[in-house]
Amino acid sequence: MHIELSKDKRYYSIGEVAKAFNVNASLIRFWDSEFDILKPKKNAKGNRMFTPEDITNLQLIYHLVKERGFTLEGAKTHLKEGQKKTLDKFEIIRKLELIKTQLNDIKNEL
Repeated sequence: MHIELSKDKRYYSIGEVAKAFNVNASLIRFWDSEFDILKPKKNAKGNRMFTPEDITNLQLIYHLVKERGFTLEGAKTHLKEGQKKTLDKFEIIRKLELIKTQLNDIKNEL
């Protein structure tokens, strides 16, 4: 799972976010209600608009719940106890996965 954040874009709709994560919008809404670190803005119609910071937090939640198998309560506890440490580790993992992809692309071109 890799999501490209545009430097020019300040907000992402729930549909864009759900598509990027390949999940239903209802799961994103559910996570929004369950995790305090998510703070999407709401437009005049009441639609959630996610910031790049929200996207990063959603990536972390996705990683903990979908990839590492945490329960929701376990993920909440993990985030509260060591959010900075967890985020730093997650960023390192993301960068390493990107480097791996780039190296594989280079290998395939040889």
